[in-house]
Amino acid sequence: MSTIPATQQAWIEERRGPPAQSLRLRTDWPVPSDLQPGEVLIKVQAAAMNPGGYKMMKLLPNFARGRPLPAEMELSGVVVDGNGTEYSDGDQVFGFVTPELAKARKQGALCQYVRLPTSLILPRPPSVTPLEAAGICAVSITSYHALVELAQLEAGQTVLVYGGSSSVGIAAIQIAKALGAKVVASASGKNEAFVRGQGADEFIDYTKQPIHEYLKANPPSPKFHAIVDAIGLMDPSLYTSSPAYLAPNGIFISAGDLPSMSQLWHFCKLLAAIVWPRWLGGTPRKWRLIRPTLGHMGDVQALVAKGSLKLPIDSVYDFEDVLSAYDRVVTGRATGKVVVKIDPTI
Repeated sequence: MSTIPATQQAWIEERRGPPAQSLRLRTDWPVPSDLQPGEVLIKVQAAAMNPGGYKMMKLLPNFARGRPLPAEMELSGVVVDGNGTEYSDGDQVFGFVTPELAKARKQGALCQYVRLPTSLILPRPPSVTPLEAAGICAVSITSYHALVELAQLEAGQTVLVYGGSSSVGIAAIQIAKALGAKVVASASGKNEAFVRGQGADEFIDYTKQPIHEYLKANPPSPKFHAIVDAIGLMDPSLYTSSPAYLAPNGIFISAGDLPSMSQLWHFCKLLAAIVWPRWLGGTPRKWRLIRPTLGHMGDVQALVAKGSLKLPIDSVYDFEDVLSAYDRVVTGRATGKVVVKIDPTI
């Protein structure tokens, strides 16, 4: 076993607020030493940023978030203490920290060492670099859960992915194509080539016209089997208008998100649309929120190993430049994952 220090560098959420106010780079954060059965200690090589990360910083009070704790959830690294599990020292892995584990165990991805149960990590295939692997797990099991468990998507069916240039959208496109489905994806026009490059068969530019209006005027034939809202759309129009383009037995699936203050009215309208009874004029289509389940980790691993699932990298930042990485995420213009290199040697 390699020499493991007692303390480490870590970007710690200390208070509610935007990243520049919430985060502090600590050099005295303790390295986990009390591994429980089934847990391993990982030296983190890279971490991936997620929009939910900075939104939780801004919205959740300290007691709800469990601060102070290291930020972010997705990572890649190398096992430095296998702790009697199926993993050995030196094994290359990727995985993520669930919100529940982050709060309970003060764990996160933006640090040099993290302890994780083996249920939250996977072996990294040699064909995937640590930077590429860092952002795979959470968004991929989210999309897999949506398409396989909720939508029960089959070969030959058609799915609409709203937000095809987002990380969840990219994963949804690739997974749907691996299942043999036809994919229609939407994004801004400047990202058309990028989205088609991920496997989308057809593309809709939602900046030219509200997408629900476009689809009502140009309904697919046959209608979509599923709609995956990959960005947590607050405006309910895409859902409430869906009978025009979503099959009667189809399903509308949302990635969900934390609403900002400016989105609260739209969020309330969305909630009303979801719960309004059909017999009182409610939307006669199923709506579900994506809730990733760990049972899909092995399926994601198989797709990654085959090369069917590979999330592109938008940009890479050094560990000291985490605040600049968040600036990129906050713009909402990233195509692929924003990644932080924690181990400078990779």
